[in-house]
Amino acid sequence: MPLFGNKFSPKKTPVRKSPSLSNLTSDPEFIRSELALDYGPIQVKLGNNEVTFENGQWISESEGVATVHREMAKVKKQNQQLIEENNLLKLKIDILLDMLSETTAEVHLQENEIQELKSMSKNVKKR
Repeated sequence: MPLFGNKFSPKKTPVRKSPSLSNLTSDPEFIRSELALDYGPIQVKLGNNEVTFENGQWISESEGVATVHREMAKVKKQNQQLIEENNLLKLKIDILLDMLSETTAEVHLQENEIQELKSMSKNVKKR
């Protein structure tokens, strides 16, 4: 018996084997349903008013208001898409106008060069 030894010395527990997770990762739909990862929209009811949190905004679920809000969200999204398309088309028009002006300038330079060559050939023929 040791003089300063530890009287309590429990046995060491054996190392546990980790369970295989391969059966859980096979089907994502199964994981969502079994592990409750799909919560759905958050709904809060205060008195007669019910609101739902969708796409980062609180939407009132009162009669008629929800449909109007969804319609307005669709119209805003469509408006944003049309604005982006309009900006793209304006950019394309600017590029086309730049290309047209460059081509026109090249044509004018070539016409001037042709005129100079014609005048030089006339001068050579006169001599």
